[in-house]
Amino acid sequence: MEQYFSATQKMEQEVMFPSLLRGVFPQQKGAAPAAGGHTDLYERYQLLKAIKPMVEKGLASVNDQSLTSADADTSSNDNDTMDTQLEERLSHHLAGLQQVLTHLTRDTNALTRRYSQILEQISPSEGQPSW
Repeated sequence: MEQYFSATQKMEQEVMFPSLLRGVFPQQKGAAPAAGGHTDLYERYQLLKAIKPMVEKGLASVNDQSLTSADADTSSNDNDTMDTQLEERLSHHLAGLQQVLTHLTRDTNALTRRYSQILEQISPSEGQPSW
């Protein structure tokens, strides 16, 4: 989770001109293939920025729900059975969340690297005249 937030923060700090990503498509290495067609890096940038608050909000609501759930009273046997089922379901969902966050982190890092490459191509080299 921390890697995802770190990657998105770095992307937000480095990508100063997102419009430079229009018409630039991801390189296959290090980026997940686009779902449902070809999306340029500008669209991915917008998507990644939109997802971040949802992840943060979802994480906060999970913490809120766990606090209210702890107050509920149930019988001991039912509670043990429910705990086992909940642990299994939670484990399954956390594994899925981890996979999604890994893909998002990889896409975010790939986008940031590609943006840096674009900036390097735009700015003249220090050893060459700029005329």
